[in-house]
Order: sequence, then C-alpha cells, then structure tokens
Amino acid sequence: MPSPMRCCAVALDILLADAAIRQTPGHPDSDNKKGREKVGLAGKDPARNANDMIISASYRTDIPAFYRTWFQNRFAAGFCRVSNPYGGPPTRVSLRDDVDGYVFWTRNAAPFRPALDIVHRAGLPFIVQYTVTGYPRALESGVPDGETSVAVIRRLASDFGRRAVVWRYDPILYSDLTPPDWHRANFAGLACRLEGAVDEVVVSFAQIYRKTGRNLAAAAQTFAFGWQDPPGDEKRRMLSDLAAIAGEHGMRLALCTQPDLVSEETPAARCIDAARLSDLAGRPIAARIKGNRPGCLCAESRDIGTYDSCPQGCVYCYAVDLRSRAKDRLRRHDPDGEFLLPPAAVGK
Repeated sequence: MPSPMRCCAVALDILLADAAIRQTPGHPDSDNKKGREKVGLAGKDPARNANDMIISASYRTDIPAFYRTWFQNRFAAGFCRVSNPYGGPPTRVSLRDDVDGYVFWTRNAAPFRPALDIVHRAGLPFIVQYTVTGYPRALESGVPDGETSVAVIRRLASDFGRRAVVWRYDPILYSDLTPPDWHRANFAGLACRLEGAVDEVVVSFAQIYRKTGRNLAAAAQTFAFGWQDPPGDEKRRMLSDLAAIAGEHGMRLALCTQPDLVSEETPAARCIDAARLSDLAGRPIAARIKGNRPGCLCAESRDIGTYDSCPQGCVYCYAVDLRSRAKDRLRRHDPDGEFLLPPAAVGK
C-alpha cells in the first residue's frame, strides 16, 4: 500500500490538473461562456426537451470493455435497437438527438477511451460508473488488476474532471478469501490511491440471486473457499467503517439499492444521477426518479445493453447466468449491427 504522503501527492496532482482542465475553453465545467457554448450539439437547443433521456450503457453488460466499436458505429448512426430482456418487442433508442447524457458502467474503460472522446466532443455529458474491487482471481478472473484500473480512473479524472467518474466497490462479498478485515484494508488501499480522482464511492453487499448462488457455489468448490451473506448488524458495522475511510480520502460513500441499510452516514446512491450530469453539462438536466428496484433512486434512463453478454467471469454477477454463454454471444456479436445482440441471439 502506498504511503500517505505518496497518496497526498498524487491527489494534489490530480486536483491541480482537474482545476486546469475545468478552465479549458470547451470543457463542460469551464467558466468561459464561449467555450461552454462550443460544447453544445450543433443545432441543439440547450434547454431540455421533455422527451430527452439519459442513456445507460450498461448495467446489463460491460459495453466499454467489449463493445466499443459497436457503440461508436451506433453513435455515428444516431440510434440503436435494444432487445427486450423480458420477451417484449425490441425498442429503438436515440443515441444523440433527444439525449441528456450518458452513464457508462464498466470494469475496464481503457478500450473505450476513443468513444468517450467522441461523446465529449458531441457536447453530451457522461458519468463513468467504474467498478474496482481488487478481489482474488477466484472471484473475478477476467478483470484488470486494481493498479491498472486505478491508473485508468486517474487519467479519466484528469481529462474529464473528477465529477465524471464514480468509483464502485461493489458488490461487497464475504468469503474465506475476502473476510471483513481484508475488505477494510483493501478498501483503504484503493481509497488512498484514488484520493483526489473521485468524490464518491458506491457500495452494496452481494445480492444472492439463484444464479448468483449457483455460480458462487461452483467457484467455491473449484477453489476451495466458503462464502456467506452476513447479517444486517455486521453489514452496518462494515458500512460505517468504510464510510469513515472514504471520508478520510475526500469521498462520500453511498449505498446502492439496499434501503434497509441506509443511514445518515451511508445514504442511498443515485447511480443514474441527473444532478451530477447537470454539473458536468453546465446546464440543468431534469429527470424523474424511476429506479429499477425498491429503494433505487436512479433517474429515469434507457439501458442499451443485453444480459449474458459480459465474459469477465465475476462469479457474484447478477447479469450473467453462464460465462460460456456470454463468451459465445461475444463471438457472435456483430459490431455493424443495429442491436448489441438481436432478439434471435438473445433467445439462445
């Protein structure tokens, strides 16, 4: 773990770079009015249209890590088509006109950097919800290591401002490989290295759905470890400790969609955050709260991803039933198609 002095030096460098970038003409947070006007979409009224929408890309899969070419092609076309995960008809989603901004969800934004530049040049604000947990390979075999991810986040914060990236330490999984004290030390090390690059960390405890339990059980048998879903009191103690650590490093800790654990020191998160997008855009973005689950305070959005299409192999993931199926879907993916995966492929 880096020394506190090293962390402070890194944080100061990022803050100074962030301040300089925010004053660059054309940056969404610049005080230069002419620069801010240049960021707007050509011919787009800066006032929000009632039909404008936030695009989520995507809590169903990792578009930045695996589907950059498809996204860039669809952004250039101005729309994509999305298969209905519940069997209904597909939808057509605008990706440029009538769009307030983007929320990108990823564990590896490095391949997506050219796409972020395109979105930024188009004058659309974006948030990167960036998951970094640093778990052992038995739990997440295909993600970049923590040091690599921290470096990418620091670069994104330097280039787009620290409001553009939210760190996710999510989900918190109790196991023989990741016991409570391991989480405290691991979280503290990551928070130290991310100080100054982000102002918020979102956490949640693993939700053990049927497929999650099955995948965890298979991994536990293969790698000989046990896991548990801790009781509420233990979760609250952990959240209190993590919130204190986050505060020491200039971050606000928020809790994603677990309302029974919300408290004054661990408030509910707004992962699709219209207020944060407003800050980045330099203009008001209004959106009604329309969460996906009870207790979710996310703003209304349209997700353009497809379940069972991320092959990273996180055994606790709610979005993947079988990693082999996700790998097969990635192989069959057509980067020139209107769909990330067409309905016929999703049905297989």
